[in-house]
Amino acid sequence: MYLADRSAPAPGGAKTAADRGPVRAPAVASTVLALGTVSMITDISSEMVTAVLPLYLIAGLGLSPLGFGALDGVYNGVSALVQLTGGHLADRVRNHKLIAGIGYGLSALCKPLLLFAHSLGPISVILTLERTGKGLRTAPRDALISLSTPPELQGRAFGVHRAMDTTGALLGPLAAFFILSLTVDGYDAVFGVSACVAVLGVVVLMLFVPAGGDTRPGPSGGATATATATATATATAEAAAVPGADRPAPVRLRDALGLLRLPRLRNLAVCAVLLGLTTVSDAFVYLLLQRRTGIGDQWFPLMPLGTAAVFLLLAVPAGALADRIGRRTVFLTGHALLLAGYGLLLWAPAWPALPYLVLALHGMFYAATDGVLPAAVAATVPGELRATGMALVGTGQALARFGCSLAFGAAWTLWGTGPALAAAAVGLLCCAAVAGFVLRPAAPQDTRPEPNPNPKSNPKSNPKPVRPPR
Repeated sequence: MYLADRSAPAPGGAKTAADRGPVRAPAVASTVLALGTVSMITDISSEMVTAVLPLYLIAGLGLSPLGFGALDGVYNGVSALVQLTGGHLADRVRNHKLIAGIGYGLSALCKPLLLFAHSLGPISVILTLERTGKGLRTAPRDALISLSTPPELQGRAFGVHRAMDTTGALLGPLAAFFILSLTVDGYDAVFGVSACVAVLGVVVLMLFVPAGGDTRPGPSGGATATATATATATATAEAAAVPGADRPAPVRLRDALGLLRLPRLRNLAVCAVLLGLTTVSDAFVYLLLQRRTGIGDQWFPLMPLGTAAVFLLLAVPAGALADRIGRRTVFLTGHALLLAGYGLLLWAPAWPALPYLVLALHGMFYAATDGVLPAAVAATVPGELRATGMALVGTGQALARFGCSLAFGAAWTLWGTGPALAAAAVGLLCCAAVAGFVLRPAAPQDTRPEPNPNPKSNPKSNPKPVRPPR
């Protein structure tokens, strides 16, 4: 009925939307803004806990730094592995919001449990469950972003989401330190406030994020949108006439694994793993910067905020630039900026501006890569397997970075900071060169007809002589 009413002529000679010209679609879909708000609120909650957790475990519970490092590695590894499960489940049940909601809800449930855990065993279980929730929600959330955005605006959409997410990463530690400064032994207060904020994020997800997720990215507007809407309406009517035709085939595990047969996705996954193996973790970068410049311990917690601030400012422009000039170019430029940061840490003199330069390059690296990679993956994966494809690439990258952290820590212990960072820089340079070659644009195919090697056999090229009339 609604489609019929829209196609009816306008009464009184009023101009229709088509007569007024194409309606310009918003630059960022409302689903992206809603998911960005959810991620911002959830990141405030998570970063409040992350900011105080090392002090709580080491100073409060007496955990050794080695034990904390092992615990941190375990629950981050769990998050990376669970991404595959979350992505496949979201595609299988065809409800990305449901799986993302379970992930957000599980993480929110774990925050108040920290109030009752006072030993390493229960805390390890709670943190593992919290990271499980993060792993479950990541791929379905990114799939919702890509499915609600036209292909030519994917980079901008992910940039907006990452900028909002980073806003939460900035506000979370500030909120935690503010609470600790106002309370005596305020760890419980931090955990309690964090739990309330996490619940708010789940409520926003349930109320403002649509449950759907069209598996076909929408057009950008104009005549293409009209043609697509007409074709969609016709297909819907035909599907309604056939019993069971509106039920898509379930996504099988074989289909998910078959994604690696897509050449472009396979290349992206391989390059993400190679570059992840040579990307030194943030914590090591900050420790190296502190040792290189002699920054006091009281300023150390502010270094992540410097990276996050640059990331926040440049995430949206970098995503829009990737849509305009190509995601490969922006992605590789981001790693070149990271390599420049390594070079400054290795060879630059101890300038007063050195910390600001390194943190700026670090934030620019994340702005040029963190949202651009999922946008590139979205362009290569069919809509019905979008979450699974993103989970494959994201899991490979996360596990590679975890392996790099272990290798860099061992190299630091055996060789020292300088040789360890130099080895990482050389590896990053080599892997970036390989990625630039593997991700090069495909050569355009020549559609011109091949010349006939035997022109005598072609009657058109060698026509019979016409006899003159007698």
